[in-house]
Amino acid sequence: MMAGAGEDARALFSVGVHAALDAWPALQIAVENGFGGVHSQEKAEWLGGAVVDYFISNADLQLDEVEDFLGELMTNEFDTVVEDGSLPQVSQQLQTMFHHFQRGDEAALREMASHITQKKYKVTATAHRGVRETDEHEDDVDSVEEMEVTDTTDGAATAGVCSQPEPSEPNTQTIKEEDIVEDGWTIVRRKK
Repeated sequence: MMAGAGEDARALFSVGVHAALDAWPALQIAVENGFGGVHSQEKAEWLGGAVVDYFISNADLQLDEVEDFLGELMTNEFDTVVEDGSLPQVSQQLQTMFHHFQRGDEAALREMASHITQKKYKVTATAHRGVRETDEHEDDVDSVEEMEVTDTTDGAATAGVCSQPEPSEPNTQTIKEEDIVEDGWTIVRRKK
């Protein structure tokens, strides 16, 4: 591989890594919510360079090593433990891109980065559309909830909303000691 071609492949690998990280929901949520502090965006940009350097410095990485590295970076830099199942997927994408880089397959690197970027924009557009639909109907949802909560003293329904069945015994939902878990939460069980 010629020196100029190697530089181009490295630049494409870097673009691909940044695209994969930009499309990673766990990282984007951490950045958007400032889990990395006031410099979360800068940390995310640094993370891309750190991942590129990690791959370049370690030519024969296994998938679990990449997962561990990314997980450690997310924990240390963004105080985030990734448990949504996306860590193996992102690690696999990065490892595939690195194999293309090692072979000097610039076309495959371009295609992969382009595919990841397009996929990211489709997901983002869908998420924003769903939020707008929720906002438009927010007043209707609130009024329905208020109607469901409204009840008269004699147990009859108001405004056409059915009342909930009354329990046959006054203390059917007694809390047992084993229903209180260590965090102070109480498990409520329904009687049949």
